[in-house]
Parts: sequence; structure tokens; C-alpha cells
Amino acid sequence: MDPLPERLDRALACHDLPAEHINALAHPLDQLIALGPLPLPGSGETLSRWRALYRVAGCDLALIKLYEGHTDALAIMAELGVTPDTPDDARWAMWAAEPPQARVQISAQVSGHDDRVTLNGTKAWCSGAPMVTHALMTVWHEDRQRLAAVALDQEGVTVTDRGWQAIGMQATASVEVEFSDAHATLTGGFDAYIARPGFWQGGAGIAACWLGGAHALARTLQTKAASRQDDPLMMAHLGHVDVALQTGLISLRDAAAVIDAHPDREAQMLALRTRAIIEHSVEQIIAHCGRALGAGPFCRDRHFAHMMADLPVYLRQSHAERDLSALGRLCDDASSGWSL
Repeated sequence: MDPLPERLDRALACHDLPAEHINALAHPLDQLIALGPLPLPGSGETLSRWRALYRVAGCDLALIKLYEGHTDALAIMAELGVTPDTPDDARWAMWAAEPPQARVQISAQVSGHDDRVTLNGTKAWCSGAPMVTHALMTVWHEDRQRLAAVALDQEGVTVTDRGWQAIGMQATASVEVEFSDAHATLTGGFDAYIARPGFWQGGAGIAACWLGGAHALARTLQTKAASRQDDPLMMAHLGHVDVALQTGLISLRDAAAVIDAHPDREAQMLALRTRAIIEHSVEQIIAHCGRALGAGPFCRDRHFAHMMADLPVYLRQSHAERDLSALGRLCDDASSGWSL
């Protein structure tokens, strides 16, 4: 079989990316899904998984948002020992946002089925909702969280046009979805979503998507700088970007190696560190590319302009100082790894 990077490149090569509208993401997403599942986190091939996410992100951040959600849903179900009874070409989403004003509740159990329930409520931030076929999502049984798999082509599911006004990442159509006695299948036990090792492993993998978008910006700067090597300011900006990108890449490689060496170990500290390092790297790359290149590519380079609009929005999946505060609370003993 051809190496995964080559198959990814072929799947992406014929598409006019980045997409302006979610409808334009359907074909490239199907092409990626047809390649088959990515290696699972902690399987010994975590870096291969992240390299795939990184590669797709460099083409289109809206596409990687949907593709990462699809691969995350499949990985979670695999970790929980669940094989979905869906076609191979099903488009999965993973919806786990939990704003207090938008929670979906388990209303009733379907007669004769221990794992079949009906759902009511509103789910927010549902990326890809107008296009995906199935969603794995967090739901609530009174005050405890569960996971449920839902087929979206049923009468009890309404995809709204509410909840997304951003220009950045607009093609993801991350809108609100309403559930009214919708049928769903419970997946795993109480708190299964956050209690498994893959929760933080997957959280670290999101950072590969952020850095993949930043890599695309860095390549634009590198190309423009090739004809201006006598410009010391341009070279300084490129040097800053190189250091930031390499810092992020080293962090991802190290994190993948630790996860594969200890697949069952709780990885919260590792994930928070990795995400914070890459968030800082990406912010540096955005700033230096903008300062070095000026207004020209913002106005005349469609791919660069899209990345500059999309990446800051995508990067806000980080919780910034809240995540750093959580990391600080974990740095209370020698296990924080400060020794050289």
C-alpha cells in the first residue's frame, strides 16, 4: 500500500482549497474518509496520525476541523470497544461543547433496548452539522455525562442556522442543532468521554492541526523571502518563524513518543504543555508572517488570506490562561519534569 502521506496528497490535489462554503467540503472530506481510519492515538503510530492531521490542515483549516472530528469520533468508539453499525462512507462528527445554556438531555429509554434512548435539547458548536451523517456527542442523564451516537437523518433532528457569525472558519458551519425525541445509542458508561486516556491524547493531537495551518503561512513567507535574501528584516522574520515552527514540531514529536510509550497513562499535563507550546508558536508565526509580508498576500493570495482569517479562530479551541492555570496546578512535584 502507498504511504499515507502520498495518498493524502493525491486525495487533496484535485480540490480547489480552501473552501468558501461547507458544500465545497463534501467531496474532499469523502476522499479523505475513503482512505480508511487513521492510526489510533497510543497505538505506536501516534505521530503518523498527527502528521496526517498536520498535512490536511496545511491545505484547509475548515476541512481539517471536519476531518479531525470524524477521526476523533472513530477513535473514541474504538477505544470504548464499539463498532458503529454505519456505512464505511458515513461522515462522523464529534460534538462535545457544553455551554450551560445548550445541553442535550436523555429523556427516556427505548422500550426493550438498554442502550437506546431519546434525546431532547439543543447542542451548540456543531461543526459540519449541515453535511455530516452521524454524530457522537456528549449528552446528560440528569447531572451525569454520557456519550451517544446519533443518526442525523431523522425527524427529531433539526439543523439550525444559529450560532456562527465568524468569518474565520465559516465553512465549518458550526451551528446549533435541536433534538426533539431523537433516537440515539448510548456509547460507553457514565463519564466515558473524559475518563479514558484518549481524551487528553486527542486533545494534544488538535495542536497538530493548529501547527499545520501555521506551516502553510510559513511556507508562503519562505517563498516570498527567497528573492529577498538581502533584506535583513525579512530574514529576521523568517528566522523567528523557523524557530517557532521547529519548537512546535519538536513538541509534537516528543508528545507522540511519550503517548506511544505509555498509552494507558493519564496525559493531561503532557497535553496542556503541548497545546500551550504550539499555541505560542502559532501566534508567533501569525505575527511575523503578517509583519514581514504586509498587506499584499492578505489581499491577493486566497490561501494565505483564508489561513490568516481561519487560524486565529481555530486556535481559540485553546482555553488560553484557563489551560495554563490548570497546568500550573499540576506543577507541584518532581513529576512536572523540569530536570534536564
